[in-house]
Amino acid sequence: MSACYAPLPSRALVRVRGPDWRSFLQGLLSNDVEGLAPGELRFAALLTPQGRLLFDLFVIGDEDGCRLDVQAVRREALVQRLMMYRLRAKVEVAPDDGRVTALWAADEAPAGWRRDPRLPALGFRGVDLPPPPGAELVDEDAYDRQRLALGAPDPARDCIPDRTYPIEADFDLLGGIDFSKGCFVGQETTSRMKRRGGIRSRMLPLVFEGEPPPFGAEVLAGELRAGEVLSGRPGRAMALLRLDRAIGADLTVDGRPVRVDLPDWYAG
Repeated sequence: MSACYAPLPSRALVRVRGPDWRSFLQGLLSNDVEGLAPGELRFAALLTPQGRLLFDLFVIGDEDGCRLDVQAVRREALVQRLMMYRLRAKVEVAPDDGRVTALWAADEAPAGWRRDPRLPALGFRGVDLPPPPGAELVDEDAYDRQRLALGAPDPARDCIPDRTYPIEADFDLLGGIDFSKGCFVGQETTSRMKRRGGIRSRMLPLVFEGEPPPFGAEVLAGELRAGEVLSGRPGRAMALLRLDRAIGADLTVDGRPVRVDLPDWYAG
């Protein structure tokens, strides 16, 4: 398979700079930014104080600060939320016009590309980068198929803001939470869920025949509710599943048999 290159118009950028940018984001985001180097990429989240997912994002290290790779439709809301937290911190927060791109099925990438920190098979992410020589130009739909084939949740498609816990969306398994970094917004609930084994549900892929069930369709283990379907394509969908009922069980959705397809990276 040749390398694939896709612009990601569903993503947009926010620039954060100023003398206090590291300490400012360090107290907010689920991942560490104190050690973020220029050109490095980290996966993270901004949570509610109650520990629910508000924004998924990638933090891109720059020489004079960082850029946040976020959902385009929620960029303005993120800027407003960061400004609310700014108080006396010496930081500037503003939209950035850069275009986010993805490259995968490539063993190496030219300068400027940053490896996706979630899974090696998700490839690389870049900003304003052209296709490398020999890469096939595809659309964002192809990138989403790759993501779903790997069983990686997409918070933009699979999560409802202020409802989902980041651990339910596998942030802890995909490098999106640093449990040793100290306090961040929502840290107490997040750490308690991990530490006390309170993880009852996770997002995992389902496989089945035919078209995907509708978003929110109920997954049943016999007569017991085992979860709900999220984003999907023919033959495969993400679902938020209750682990004690779904793993290894005979499952149905709308009377159709489905089964959990545990990804190689899953260690729940």
